[in-house]
Amino acid sequence: MNVVVVESPAKAKTINKYLGSDYTVLASYGHVRDLPPKDGSVRPDEDFAMDWEVDAKAERRLKEIAAAVKNADRLILATDPDREGEAISWHISEELKRRRALKDVDVRRVVFNEITKTAVLNAMANPRGLDRELIEAYLARRALDYLVGFTLSPVLWRKLPGSRSAGRVQSVALRLVCEREAEIEAFRPREYWSIEVTLRTETGATFTARLAALDGRKLDRFDLADQGAAEAAARRIREGAPFTVTSVERKQVRRNPQPPFTTSTLQQEASRKLGLSATRTMRVAQKLYEGVDIGGETVGLITYMRTDGVQLAGEAIAASRRLIEESYGKEYVPASPRQYKTAAKNAQEAHEAIRPTDLRRRPQDVARALDSDELRLYELIWKRTVASQMESAVLDQVSVDITGAGGAAILRATGSVLRFDGFLTLYREDVDDPAEDESDRRLPPLNEGDRPALQEVRPEQHFTQPPPRYTEASLVKKLEELGIGRPSTYASILQVLQDRNYVRLEKKRFVPEDRGRLVTAFLSSFFERYVQYNFTADLENKLDDISGGRIDWKAVLRDFWRDFHQAIDGTRELTIGQVIDALDRDLGPHFFPDDGSGRDPRLCPACKQGRLGLRLGRNGGFIGCSNYPNCSYTRPLAIDTAEGAEADTSPRELGRDPETDAPVTLRKGPYGWYVQLGEAKDKEKPKRASLPKTLSPAEIDLHKALALLALPRTIGRHPESAEPITAGIGRFGPYIKHGSTYKSLGADDDVLTIGLNRAVSLLAEPSSGRGRRGAGGGGRGLGEHPADGKPVTVGNGRYGPYVRHGKLFASIPRDTDPEAVTLDQAVQLLDAQAAKAKDGGKAPRAKARNGAAPKSKAKPGAAAKPKAKSGAASTRRRTASGD
Repeated sequence: MNVVVVESPAKAKTINKYLGSDYTVLASYGHVRDLPPKDGSVRPDEDFAMDWEVDAKAERRLKEIAAAVKNADRLILATDPDREGEAISWHISEELKRRRALKDVDVRRVVFNEITKTAVLNAMANPRGLDRELIEAYLARRALDYLVGFTLSPVLWRKLPGSRSAGRVQSVALRLVCEREAEIEAFRPREYWSIEVTLRTETGATFTARLAALDGRKLDRFDLADQGAAEAAARRIREGAPFTVTSVERKQVRRNPQPPFTTSTLQQEASRKLGLSATRTMRVAQKLYEGVDIGGETVGLITYMRTDGVQLAGEAIAASRRLIEESYGKEYVPASPRQYKTAAKNAQEAHEAIRPTDLRRRPQDVARALDSDELRLYELIWKRTVASQMESAVLDQVSVDITGAGGAAILRATGSVLRFDGFLTLYREDVDDPAEDESDRRLPPLNEGDRPALQEVRPEQHFTQPPPRYTEASLVKKLEELGIGRPSTYASILQVLQDRNYVRLEKKRFVPEDRGRLVTAFLSSFFERYVQYNFTADLENKLDDISGGRIDWKAVLRDFWRDFHQAIDGTRELTIGQVIDALDRDLGPHFFPDDGSGRDPRLCPACKQGRLGLRLGRNGGFIGCSNYPNCSYTRPLAIDTAEGAEADTSPRELGRDPETDAPVTLRKGPYGWYVQLGEAKDKEKPKRASLPKTLSPAEIDLHKALALLALPRTIGRHPESAEPITAGIGRFGPYIKHGSTYKSLGADDDVLTIGLNRAVSLLAEPSSGRGRRGAGGGGRGLGEHPADGKPVTVGNGRYGPYVRHGKLFASIPRDTDPEAVTLDQAVQLLDAQAAKAKDGGKAPRAKARNGAAPKSKAKPGAAAKPKAKSGAASTRRRTASGD
């Protein structure tokens, strides 16, 4: 008899089918033990001895495994193929040894990169022992995270009221977010102008060029610094006919496909293209990896999703090339297979990229077995994998110089023509902050000597923009570039920052909270070395060296603890006053910037005598007056807006409407901020538009105000009904509308910029409004009920998760993960609920813990946000004080 231990029940069920009756497959549900969350769990004075503790839930699993092993000849540990998976196997083995459950039992370790019958059977035929070097790398990481978390966090609590905790990697990620915010606050926009010129060819085709040189000098960005200079240049162009094409340069460029996905690039693209958070992406990927029921057989659809390798197995490359030739033609298959190498210096080359286990399973072939997010993510992975083996795209790029004003003015037009689409026929990678690319414009045929006619000259005003805030995608990318964190930790790092209220997401971008900025300033002032990017990256590299057998793990811990312990001891005599002074010095230039007016930015606006400075309260930091308690002026930890939109409630003119020349003003009324076009005349009310909650008064300019006043706007036509989709702001907030259906927009969607693809996707999602059970709405389909063939779904409502069949609802037990519920389990729950209702004389819809099903329609802006589902049971439990 063989006992196999994996991490999740879904994986256990699938693998049990592959192995047959000679094997018993059990799930550990992730880690079975961890360091107790108290002082002394890691003891540096005892050569880093560690205490381990089994929690109550894991105790049940371990008893099941121990009971099964007593009658077994072999224990096969088949947890995930990474460092954390090796650690879970080691913990299970060590705990069973401690319980004397492994007498005369052969313990072996197997790994597989995909959950398919072939991969699992091959792994079983090639077992090995536990990898001691991977285990030691895990022990070193866990000890480092514990020592930082349980040594540094108490210092924060004592010296910095309102702070939560600090983490080895989390604190560095927070520093990135805070430093970017400081850059934005310190940024001062600079005005510049450009001249856009529309010309018409002799055949009647129009194109746009830009003024590139004047009076023999190439124009730099700020050479036309104001409207006067721009108008003077525009006047010379208008008077400069005729215009002659003096140069036409053509060159051919090849654009190569991106490599297949790693963990970080999958999280980035899923954020950009699908709007999924890193945590949600990994949860969905875990389900695709562990398998879904297709045609009565459970199969894993993708390879292991925690990887930093970009290479593909030979059979996957061959399958890709065959599929490309069959589906797109021989011209789309490159002469030789594309081989990718990982650029990341810390990459584990043994891990393959994320790819479908069988490329013949096209997204449309598995659509019925997947929910919306699962299908979208699988399609993304499938397309990226296939595209990575396709031929390059070929473009003709054209640059044209046109001379006018007697040779004094040179206009330049650029454009491109796609000669061969190659991989672009299937996939195009998104970017975080797209900039306008003039080379993507189409140009009509132009030759030297042509004389295009002048159509229009447009001076255009611009302002330099601050660096953008980090999105989940761009922050993961930055962490990877710096060598901070590893594939298994990116999602948890971002989640911990939000859970501890150090950052918040606004319009899908990270904004540091007050306490987050204070923690970063404190650590930068008193523990600078430990939040330096290169120090953290170097420590990650040492962990990789441990896993490669190149360095002793305890030597790494000794070196770290010696210096870190001294830094902690150096703060023992630190007073709150010293902390405030240090924070005020660090954060003062950002919170009290000199605007150049000569006004003292620290002068209290209330008493006109005291000086403003940083203060610490029970709940964190704020800005207060030095004359307290005589002056009680306070404001949040933010850039002073006392002279700006937030404090001054009188109408502020933003500019004039280009169509009516009426003033556009920002005002504050009894129901909040709004913009207004013109003034009231007679009894006619001027047009007004409320500011959405995601837009602060300080962010409003003329362009945004005109866009708000133009609402509702037409986004486009629905691809199925051809009816228009509109976006607007109603009584309950921003919304989109299609026919008679309304959908509220969440905090991550902007009513002014939401596009057609996102709108169609939102309309396709089930409504999340709260209502009574049975009110209709969506849910994740589990399959058809064996009794009548009607669908069985799982949902989440006001009182928790539930399964549903027609009008019958049944609560999902608290110790069962809704994400892991199968059709068989759902049918059992429904049968029990039906019997209970019958015995008790109650209708099947009697009130229970199961939640309210979502309504099918909602008023504009009224849809409530769905409650977050608990993490999948199969998702590995990461340590609380870890990254």
